[in-house]
Amino acid sequence: MTSMASERSWLLDPGLLKLVHQCRRLIRSEFGVKLHLTEEHLEQQLAEYASKTRSSHLTRTWEALQEKVPQLCVAREGEDVPKRMYRGQEIAEDSRPAVGASSEDTEADQARKKKVIYRGQVIG
Repeated sequence: MTSMASERSWLLDPGLLKLVHQCRRLIRSEFGVKLHLTEEHLEQQLAEYASKTRSSHLTRTWEALQEKVPQLCVAREGEDVPKRMYRGQEIAEDSRPAVGASSEDTEADQARKKKVIYRGQVIG
């Protein structure tokens, strides 16, 4: 417990605490996740949500916090990019470029695309 307290001594600075509260508020409004100051991996979660956000305000606030606390930058750089998972299995990354629709589509291909099946019956 004391090691976690010594690692988070920067939270005692009112200016830094204000930035952390801004980040928490923006994350709660965008993602609906309420982060607590007592969580073990608060810094990592803040960094994760800041990287996923569409909000430029959250990104700027997180960058300002990183500039003032150099410990946060080091913790994030050491991590690997997590692999994408679906139902417990890793999703293979598709390295093939996206293929556009060719102009040589036959009428059968176009008809197959327009065919709608509902409960096993062909509808239109």
